[in-house]
Amino acid sequence: MIDQFLKYLEVVKNVSPHTLRAYTSDLTRFAMFVDIDLAKVTKKEVRSYLATLPKKTILRNLSALRSFYKYAIREKQVEQSPLEEIASPKREKKLPVSITYEQVVHLLNQPDLSNYLGFRDRVIMELFYSSGLRLSELTGLNRKDFDRTAMILNIFGKGKKQRQAPITDNAAQWLVKYLSHPERNEQDREAIFLNKWGTRLNPRSVDRNFAAYLRQSGLSERITPHTIRHTIATHWLEKGMDLKTIQLLLGHTSLATTTIYTHVSTKLKREVYDKTHPRA
Repeated sequence: MIDQFLKYLEVVKNVSPHTLRAYTSDLTRFAMFVDIDLAKVTKKEVRSYLATLPKKTILRNLSALRSFYKYAIREKQVEQSPLEEIASPKREKKLPVSITYEQVVHLLNQPDLSNYLGFRDRVIMELFYSSGLRLSELTGLNRKDFDRTAMILNIFGKGKKQRQAPITDNAAQWLVKYLSHPERNEQDREAIFLNKWGTRLNPRSVDRNFAAYLRQSGLSERITPHTIRHTIATHWLEKGMDLKTIQLLLGHTSLATTTIYTHVSTKLKREVYDKTHPRA
């Protein structure tokens, strides 16, 4: 049955090679563990199998087994799935990582401002911290999206939802200087952020540049553009900004998504307390 299912995934469902390898590995391991006809497996045996797995692989194995038994029922090889009454464990919500203001400043000082591309990268960092943009939102910015008079960026976020993001005067000054930089080569006259060939900068390049500046900075944290987005949200909250405003600035559809920053903020305050209290 397993071989037929895997062939179905490959030929009919056209799953990725990675998914196919994972399903092959998980189902083969399961078949070896139960060591009986898979049509006769009970939920007790499934639970016993799941108990042997590392926590991080349980959800993946459950997904493979549910897909397999759904296929087996449709093909009339099994009457009932042994997973019907087995609930998936809740995913552990990871708190977003944020860094201190001093670490932000240290990172901002890494690009070489005498170099045009270094100047561009500094502007990118300033915008991330100024407005909490997503990486795709930043690289998608066009000149017409920057309203210098109103100090606003028109952002097209997830699901093509549009919002306006304020920009600090400092970040606006950096951006104006970049847009009029004497070495700016505009093969693309619409995009704000350009690569060395003068065409729109892509998100992968920004990620790669961030990684290089992180190595150069000596900071041990794993800092990405999204880390800066989490950081400014946390700093806004700690400075007294209300959650509803942060939700609008970040473009979150649900306030519940924004609420996670209250947990981050509490954690940061506790760390400061533990480090600075005389009796700690």
